[in-house]
Amino acid sequence: MARYDLDRPGLAAVVERVAPGAPRYRADQVWEGLYRRFVGPEQLTSLPAALRDALGAELAPALVRGGEWDAEGGATRKWVWRLADGATIETVLMHAPRRSTVCVSTQAGCAMACGFCATGQAGFTRHLTVGEIVEQVARAGRGVTHVVFMGMGEPLANYAAVWGAVRRLHDDVGLSARRLTISTVGIVPGIRRLASEDLPVNLAVSLHAADDALRDELVPINRRYPLAALAAACEEYVAKTRRRLSLEWALMAGVNDRPVDAARLAGFARPLAAHVNLIPLNPTPGFGVPGSPASAVRAFRDALRGHGVNVTVRRPRGREIDAACGQLAGRAANATAATTFAAAATAAATAANAGPPPPTCHT
Repeated sequence: MARYDLDRPGLAAVVERVAPGAPRYRADQVWEGLYRRFVGPEQLTSLPAALRDALGAELAPALVRGGEWDAEGGATRKWVWRLADGATIETVLMHAPRRSTVCVSTQAGCAMACGFCATGQAGFTRHLTVGEIVEQVARAGRGVTHVVFMGMGEPLANYAAVWGAVRRLHDDVGLSARRLTISTVGIVPGIRRLASEDLPVNLAVSLHAADDALRDELVPINRRYPLAALAAACEEYVAKTRRRLSLEWALMAGVNDRPVDAARLAGFARPLAAHVNLIPLNPTPGFGVPGSPASAVRAFRDALRGHGVNVTVRRPRGREIDAACGQLAGRAANATAATTFAAAATAAATAANAGPPPPTCHT
C-alpha cells in the first residue's frame, strides 16, 4: 500500500492492524512524519523499532527513483520515477532566492496531444493517484515553498486526485493556497469547478494562440473548448477567486510570435487583467519548429507592453537535462507524427496572418 495514498483514518487503521493496541498517538506521529518532515515511518526514531520496521514494510513508497540529474550548479534538479505498474513520471525542483518550487506531474503521459510538448508526443498512460502526486513533493524535500501542477499530464483531466493533493498540501503540509498553482490547456468544466472551490489556488492557462484556427492546431482541446468558452470560464474564475490569472505562451518562430499574434493575445488578456508569461519554446525531439530567437522574444514582449499587457519572459531552467517546460518525457516522443503536426501548425499560422479565420464548427 502506497504510504501517501492513505487518509488519516486509513493510516490509523494500518497502525492498529500491524500493532494491535498501540496508542492512538502513534498514527499521529507517522502522519506528522509523512507530511511535516517528509520522512517515512522507517525513519521515525520516536517509534519503537519493531513498529518502524513493520510500518516501513507495510507502507511502501509509490515512487522508485529511475534517474536524477542536476543543472545550473544544483539550482535545478529532475527526477524520473518508476511507479508500481511500470509507468514513469518526471518531477522538477527549481531553487531561486527565497523560494524553492517543485513542478509535479499529475498523469503518466498526456492525452491533450499538443505536438510541441514532449509529454503530449508520448501519449497517455494513466492518471496518478493523490499519493503519487503528493509523494513527488515529499521526495523533493522539506525546503519546498511552492508547488506548481505543471509537469506531465493535464491536471484538470485528473481533477479528483489533483484536488485531493491540493487539500493535503494545504491542510497537512501547510502550504498556502497562494503558493499552489494549477496549470491547464483549457479544460473549461474544470476551470469552472476550480472557481467554486474553497481554496483560491493560482490558475495558469497554457494559451499559445489567441485565434481559434491556430489554437486548434497547437492545442487540439481548443476544438472542444474554443477561445470564447475559455475566456468566459476564466472570467468566472477571476471574479470568484479574486486571483490574478496567468497566461502561458510558448513562442514558436514564425508561428505565434508575430505582431498580429501579440495584438490577438492582448485582446484576450486585457479584459481578464491577466499576466502573460512568455516562454521561448524549449526544443523537443519530435517538433520541427524552433523557439523564437531572443530578438523576436523581446519584440513580442515590447508589443504586448505597448498594448497595455503585464508581461514577463520566463528564463529557461534545466534545458540541458530535459527539465524545461514542455520537455518532460522527451525520450518517448513520436518524431514523425510531431513533425507532421509542426508543418500543419505553420500552415495554420500563415493562413491566420491573412485575416480573421473562417467560421468553424467545434464538436
